[in-house]
Amino acid sequence: MTLQQEIVGNATQMAVVSLRPGQSVYGEAGTFLFKTPNVTVETRPAGPSGGGSGGQRSPGGGAGGLLRQAMGPSPQTGRRVPTGEPAAFQHFTAQDDEGTVGFTGVLPGELRALELDGTCAWFAGRSAFVAAESTVDLRIAVQGGRTGTKGDDGSVLGKLTGRGTAIIAGAGTFIDLDPADFGGRIDVATGCVVAFEESIRYEVRRVGGLNRPGLVNPVLGGEGLSLATLEGGGRVILQSLTLESLAGALRKARGGDDQGPAGGVFPTPTG
Repeated sequence: MTLQQEIVGNATQMAVVSLRPGQSVYGEAGTFLFKTPNVTVETRPAGPSGGGSGGQRSPGGGAGGLLRQAMGPSPQTGRRVPTGEPAAFQHFTAQDDEGTVGFTGVLPGELRALELDGTCAWFAGRSAFVAAESTVDLRIAVQGGRTGTKGDDGSVLGKLTGRGTAIIAGAGTFIDLDPADFGGRIDVATGCVVAFEESIRYEVRRVGGLNRPGLVNPVLGGEGLSLATLEGGGRVILQSLTLESLAGALRKARGGDDQGPAGGVFPTPTG
């Protein structure tokens, strides 16, 4: 049966999940809002492989063979977890009667429920995953990046497989695209990628850096951009706000940023 859930709110949405007796949903500790007293909490790996239900471990590959065997940080604890292994999450289970659990995203924005039918996996950004029912498996995956990357460039993702409902979050507003509508390829700032179907080929690269000696790259923005290339056909979900842009706006609002309108090349006049 499909997970009963309702997404409510406007600028900052939340998901209200109704659980049948014995039904479980798991999520990030930082996305949990509230629960009814008859819902128990237990920490264990994500999905059926960690739930003691006899589910099979999902294989680590996919997405056109772009996954790299590397180490990535767990989105739950920040500790490094081997690629293809499940991270630990809080599992919420209704006991004796129907229960309710509330979740939200880590930044103001939208939530969306993805319905997995077992035929197509989804990849989600590190901060996009909110919650999923126990029949959905979540594994740490490194895709389209350099072998051994720490994942700061957007290459560390979560791979969602199985059957059931998964809830994802995006900052600002969701933007739905299909690369096939743009000639088969789009380039996106890595911080804007929320989720995409496994039919999409995904690669991360740096572009536009300054190589001339003597230039102060951090001041001039000479480190370039980290871009995600998404190719093929399938659903892609982007977000209109990134953590970096929000942090920069908050710094300026607090008066802690002396950068001027030229992007930090010239200071803001004080007189």
